[in-house]
Amino acid sequence: MTFPKNFLWGGAVAANQCEGAWNADGKKDSTADHMTAGTLSSPREFTLQIDPAKNYPSHEAIDLYHHYREDIALFGEMGFKVFRLSINWTRIYPEGDEDKPNQKGLDYYRDLFETCHKYGIEPLVTISHYEFPYHLAEKYGGWSDRRVIGFYKNYCRTIFTEFKGLVHYWLTFNEINILAMMPAGGMMAGGLLPKTDTSFQFRPQPETPEEISRRFTALHNQFVASAEAVLLGHEIDPENHIGCMIAGGASYPYSCNPKDILAAQKAMQIGNWLCGDVQCRGAYPAFAKRYFEENHVTVHMEPGDEELLQEGKVDFYSFSYYMSSTISTDPEKAKTGGNMMFGVKNPYLQSSEWGWQIDPDGLRWYLNEVYNRYQIPVMVVENGLGAGDKVEADGSIHDSYRIDYLRRHIQAMEEAVRDGVDLIGYTVWGCIDLVSASTGEMKKRYGFIYVDKDNDGHGTLARSRKDSFYWYKKVIASNGEDMD
Repeated sequence: MTFPKNFLWGGAVAANQCEGAWNADGKKDSTADHMTAGTLSSPREFTLQIDPAKNYPSHEAIDLYHHYREDIALFGEMGFKVFRLSINWTRIYPEGDEDKPNQKGLDYYRDLFETCHKYGIEPLVTISHYEFPYHLAEKYGGWSDRRVIGFYKNYCRTIFTEFKGLVHYWLTFNEINILAMMPAGGMMAGGLLPKTDTSFQFRPQPETPEEISRRFTALHNQFVASAEAVLLGHEIDPENHIGCMIAGGASYPYSCNPKDILAAQKAMQIGNWLCGDVQCRGAYPAFAKRYFEENHVTVHMEPGDEELLQEGKVDFYSFSYYMSSTISTDPEKAKTGGNMMFGVKNPYLQSSEWGWQIDPDGLRWYLNEVYNRYQIPVMVVENGLGAGDKVEADGSIHDSYRIDYLRRHIQAMEEAVRDGVDLIGYTVWGCIDLVSASTGEMKKRYGFIYVDKDNDGHGTLARSRKDSFYWYKKVIASNGEDMD
């Protein structure tokens, strides 16, 4: 048996993509609640004010807020060992900076976690998953303001204390490295608001030195906040395991041209190792200095930050993985995209209908690179295939393409474990259909469980099992031995 006996099989979601009830029971708006729906060909829009004439998919999403008992029962039926979800900060502190938490928000998550344990499921909680309080973004300028660290620490103290004994696995920030990768990360992960309503582009955009410095200062403040959370979480409950979460990107050189190889190395450094090194090794890597100099980046740090980063290193490394990217210095090469990363098309790989290149071997490669660099436990907390599912006349959904995708990636993980990687868990992204973060669609489905809702927000929200539901149940029961 390759996978450890206590391997954490499960699934993953984010509150802003599934919870709904965006202004119910005292909750106020987050930055995600200002994102409109889009499609593959029509980008999402970020609006500074909520426009009643526009469709904001996070406002209802799949209404997990009122369906969580039903949904967790389905996860229990599959045999989940772990369920990764996020707490929506504005459900606990509606504006982010209050003195007292919202009791109804605490009660909701407490019952959700207790429901998980009823089915033998361990919650894995992301503390901040693109759900930044809009009030803090407006008043303080998001994570570029040091004062936000204190608000985050207060939020962490509340949830660590309230849910002590119910939650043992925490992630401080979701895909923290998108702040280092592109301007869109500034709004999505850093609460850095645009000056006007704007289309949301998951690709590099021109920035001034002031704008890029603001983005990397926000990132530094998140590093400090993460370290504070690690220390606080261990103090409140020594049984807490607190990890980082990185948007994992395997970047290959397109050719053996040394310029391509150096470009791919730089992509790995800035895209992956910068954030990983700070959170796992406790210090900025050597290459950061030249990158900051060449890009005229000034990051505001305070005395004691370096010591704090060293003291507040994470316990484990978690990441999302959907595809690899291929890097070329030839501007004529065809482009392809996926999960906030762009590169040239890899001729050896097939792509999903949304253009994301499918590369299970890249997952094995990335796992080896990460584990041999950091030597701490690793968890794959997002991996899955977004696809358009067809509901047959009898209600069945035959998603063999999803099964094939997941099977190949689990086999790659198995090889990585045999390579010596200490892999402790795997949570399939969008284990129940949810709103796509990149396009705002429902059509781009990931789940084992189908939710009756379309891109325009119409549907009954009824849940039904896909073929992959029964397949993954078998995988979990056999600890990865039976994947036929």
